[in-house]
Amino acid sequence: MDEKQLLTFLTAAETLNFTKTASMLNFAQSSVTAQVKSLETQLGRPLFERLGRKLVLTEAGHQFKGYAEKMVKISEEARMAVNGERGNGGRLTIGAQESQCTYRLPPVLKAFKSRHPHVELIFKPAHSDEYARRDLMDGRLDAAFIMDRSSPRDSLTIETLLQEDIKLVAASDHPLAGSKGFQLSDIEREPLLLTEDGCSYRNLLEQTCTASEVYPVNKLEFGSIEAIKQCVIAGLGIAALPQMVVERELTEGKIVDLGWKSPQPPIFTQLAWHKDKWLSPPLKDFIDISREFLKEGRTEGFV
Repeated sequence: MDEKQLLTFLTAAETLNFTKTASMLNFAQSSVTAQVKSLETQLGRPLFERLGRKLVLTEAGHQFKGYAEKMVKISEEARMAVNGERGNGGRLTIGAQESQCTYRLPPVLKAFKSRHPHVELIFKPAHSDEYARRDLMDGRLDAAFIMDRSSPRDSLTIETLLQEDIKLVAASDHPLAGSKGFQLSDIEREPLLLTEDGCSYRNLLEQTCTASEVYPVNKLEFGSIEAIKQCVIAGLGIAALPQMVVERELTEGKIVDLGWKSPQPPIFTQLAWHKDKWLSPPLKDFIDISREFLKEGRTEGFV
């Protein structure tokens, strides 16, 4: 099996449509079908099947997808290793949560692209640190920004960049906004706007509530922190969000900090990669730039 076949399979596995795959790769549809059939013959198992009009991956297809991603990644690393500093291209796949992509990483990306304009930089959403760690272990990510407490390294190299301040916020005209001596029990009957399950700062709030025997009865889960923030501004509930997400709105007076301080261990933004990962020149430079900007808090060129 060659890299062309693997890339065709991976594209088809994402689109689940051979016609769309052919269009994306600028192939004839018959070529896509032939490449997939060739892989299936080599593996001795079907990778796709049709259920009515719907194309789906078989169990073998799901299993092979992880290996195909690893083989393509190893092939790219081999080319970059041989080319060394002379390599003009390549691809880096980085995992990060929405809050980091929006508020932390634009200056990092700008600096990286100015130094490596021909390196394709792909960001994959990491909805939880567990998913990011799994994708690092499986080779689907070159590196990932993790927002979590300090934890054992296992097979990953994890470098702490900065400590995050988590704020419990409400609309400026919320009844709790002007209260003195705020207690966590005050939110028990308030609508609580939460990020997806597995998010570190959601875990922080829920674990603090459990330890304090506070059990909110009205929880709403969102897939977007921006949606949560806008709902807080509209007075629809209370949320725990990183300070970087709400800093501007706090300054403008659209929302208020309720003054909650969690007794739980703090949360850090960390950069992680597999300890056995070969650090290509672009990846090493990306790590160095991340250290430079995030540890020092630099935000040049970012509004």
